[in-house]
Amino acid sequence: MSSARRRRERVLDHLTELQELPIGAPQPAFKERLRAELMSLAHEQDEPVTERAHRRRPARRRPLLSQLAAVGLVAAMMVSSFATYQAVPGDSLYPLKRAAETTLVRLSSGAERGERELDSAKTRAKEVATLLGSTTTEAPLINKTLKDMEESTRVGVERLERTEPRSPKIKKFAQDQQEVVEPMLDQLGEADLARAEDYLDYIEGLVAPE
Repeated sequence: MSSARRRRERVLDHLTELQELPIGAPQPAFKERLRAELMSLAHEQDEPVTERAHRRRPARRRPLLSQLAAVGLVAAMMVSSFATYQAVPGDSLYPLKRAAETTLVRLSSGAERGERELDSAKTRAKEVATLLGSTTTEAPLINKTLKDMEESTRVGVERLERTEPRSPKIKKFAQDQQEVVEPMLDQLGEADLARAEDYLDYIEGLVAPE
């Protein structure tokens, strides 16, 4: 693996670590590691074209746009003091949260990409629970979040089934989702209730004995 690719992989790792941090200022050690990686990537972009042309081109390279998007999202989320990952549909920072999740998914591949899709589905379920606990939530936000949860689930399951047949991760995911979604049923309106019940029927099939 080339040094440039290793640096890109480390930036991806930092994005993942960033997603798991609680609200508040980042730890000094994290900021120092992130700064070093960003400086390294910046140096790579400033390298003369003629010098880079003599290097052997890796067989597979991540798109430059994805790399720059990841760096930009890291910087943006640091500015927003990590409140981004606590945002729910309707919040001003929510689009940034979704953009960061999408970047993490697209920078991944294989089984890891499937797992990140399932992580997104779990996040959507928690967001629905939060929305239901609010007195100001609009119904369309709940419906859209339920729909996104279902789409991420299906994409993640299909990818994992291709890359890791009979993966126990799918069954564990389905069990966890049932515990989050089932308590919502009594709070949902008619249309949302039908969607949630269809979703539960789908994931129930993922945990059924073979």
